[in-house]
Amino acid sequence: MNPDPTLPGRTVALFAAASGLAVANVYYSQPLLQAIAGTFGTGSGEASLLVTLGQIGYAAGLALLVPLGDVVERRRLVTVLLLVVAAGQAVAAGAWSFGVLAGATVVVALSAVVAPILVAFAATLAPPAERGRVAGTVLGGVLAGVLLARTAGGLVAQVGGWRSVYALASAAMVALALVLSRSLPRARPPDRLSYPALLRSVPRLVREEPVLRLRCAYGFVSFAGFSALWTAIAFLLAAPPYRYGEAAIGLFGLAGVAGAYAARWAGKVADRGGDRPATAAYFGLALLGWALMALGGGHWLLPLVLGVVVLDFGVQALQSTNLSVSYRLRPAARSRVTTAYMTVYFAGGVAGAGASGLAYARGGWLAVCLVGAGFALLGLLLWTREPALLPKDDERETHHAIQNS
Repeated sequence: MNPDPTLPGRTVALFAAASGLAVANVYYSQPLLQAIAGTFGTGSGEASLLVTLGQIGYAAGLALLVPLGDVVERRRLVTVLLLVVAAGQAVAAGAWSFGVLAGATVVVALSAVVAPILVAFAATLAPPAERGRVAGTVLGGVLAGVLLARTAGGLVAQVGGWRSVYALASAAMVALALVLSRSLPRARPPDRLSYPALLRSVPRLVREEPVLRLRCAYGFVSFAGFSALWTAIAFLLAAPPYRYGEAAIGLFGLAGVAGAYAARWAGKVADRGGDRPATAAYFGLALLGWALMALGGGHWLLPLVLGVVVLDFGVQALQSTNLSVSYRLRPAARSRVTTAYMTVYFAGGVAGAGASGLAYARGGWLAVCLVGAGFALLGLLLWTREPALLPKDDERETHHAIQNS
């Protein structure tokens, strides 16, 4: 399929909005855990299992379902997955036991991988000179959905109870499936492989593409830092001198949304071949963000907010750049490229969350800042080694493949 000469702005906006709404389903439960525990008489530890199950389900969806975008007509695939998410959220809304809710959580997370499918779809539809900008815009919608889901879930639950969050999410997914089934262009699958061969081709793709391996490594360390921030900051804000309640802590996530606009801007930079110097700059911004958040031991509100914005800008711009560069490699395998990248990226988030929790328990907020800064420094170290890690042909392709894609 040849990309359109131009991709209408309203189509790009639809992709971005749909991606954000889809990924939000994985995160709605996080501010609801205390209320859910009270309903079913479980402890906080058992209730928090919902978050873990959501992460496991989403990781499984990345590995098992996203590659289908290369062999199944994407409009149909997206519509079916959204309807499965809607059904899962409906079951969650009426769950009569914690076990039923846990099962529904896994189904929802497994099927909510619509966002990476849409990012790859948008990159395929876009003309080569605009591919980074388009993918970055859609990715900005994904990141906004991740950040705003917690805020929306908490506010809706405060008004109508935790079950209303799942009920509204179910209705939203039905409506979104209807809109996308009528609005998305129909496109012939770029490849023809059996499902087992499709899955086997993902690790082979990683082995054969040094550029993809490097960009996956960049994604791992950048999202590890991002996850370290959002894992620990609730503890900081709940303690003196802030003493914020759950609603205020949830609203604090709005500071991170400003960084979501970085994805579109970074995509334009990558389209013009500036991805290598930009990569170093984005890691530098992440390092600056952690330095700002460490001022006053994290007890100065203005540097803390500015640090969150700067860090999120750097991390989100880097992810947009990583995908833009990676999508140049195999036009017929963009869904599998997304699978490889997002799986490693997600693993970085898990590593960052674990390191952050341990650091906060042992050394408080400043220890978390050191962990986050360490991830940024590791990214810069990888960047200095990039010429040695990439064969010359791959390095040249990284910077000039736009004209050949």
